Formats: sequence, structure tokens, C-alpha cells
Amino acid sequence: MLAIGTRAPEFALYASPYQKMRLSELRGSKVILSFYPADWSPVCGDQMNLYNEMEKYFIRHHAQMIGISVDSRWCHAAFTEHNGFHFPLLADFEPKGAVARQYKVYDNEAGQCQRALYVLDEQAIIRWNYLSPVGINPGADGILNALEQLDN
Repeated sequence: MLAIGTRAPEFALYASPYQKMRLSELRGSKVILSFYPADWSPVCGDQMNLYNEMEKYFIRHHAQMIGISVDSRWCHAAFTEHNGFHFPLLADFEPKGAVARQYKVYDNEAGQCQRALYVLDEQAIIRWNYLSPVGINPGADGILNALEQLDN
């Protein structure tokens, strides 16, 4: 993973079938980057649904949740619609895993993102990170603790 204190690499990924999102568009807000292996898998579905439920707490800290996986923008659109997500899922699809590689959370053997979290401050500096075992939902406690520390 990238070290705490490192500036988060810029990226532009599809957030919908026709629109890209750039990290730089979120300057001035805290950002939570949640890299995850795959849409529709049980652990990933549970994790993203938890973050959807926790959105009001993230907003209280002026933080934007972003999910990132190597699934396509069309897969993300269906997964988002099915689950009613209120935050964007970004498609690190082609070149496959390019952003996950920049953030040092791409699993070459499995061909997917690792289950990794980053909390960025308003200037896109990494202030917290966590790498979870792929089969375990990391929950939201670490994220909330990191956001509270940034608020102090």
C-alpha cells in the first residue's frame, strides 16, 4: 500500500456508463477510497451495502466514499441500481487495474483489486490506510476513527 503522508495519485475513472470522475474534483473534501475485488460477490456486497448505510456518518465528516474495482462501468451501473448505492463505484477496467496498481493494491494472481481502504484529507494526502484479508469485510470503524482524528 501507499504510505501515510503520500499524496494520492490522480485518476480519472468511469463513475457511470458515460461520465468519468477525477480525484482532483473532490479537492476540499475528505475522500474514502475503498478498493474491493468484485461486484456481486457476497463479502463485497455486504461491505458496499454497509458503506451505503454509513453514508450519513461519512457526510458528517465532510467525506466522500468512493468504491473502486476492476468491474466494468456497466456492471457497476447494474450493481448500484440493484443495491441503491448513494456513492459512486469507479470502474478500474481498462487498462485493467491501472489505478489499483498505482495505489499498490492490485492482486496480479487473482486479476482483481485487493480489499483495501484509504482515507485522504482535503488536499488528497493519505492519512490512513488498511489492507483487509480478501474474504473479510473490514467494516467502517477504522474509517470513522480516521475521519474523527482528521477533524481534531
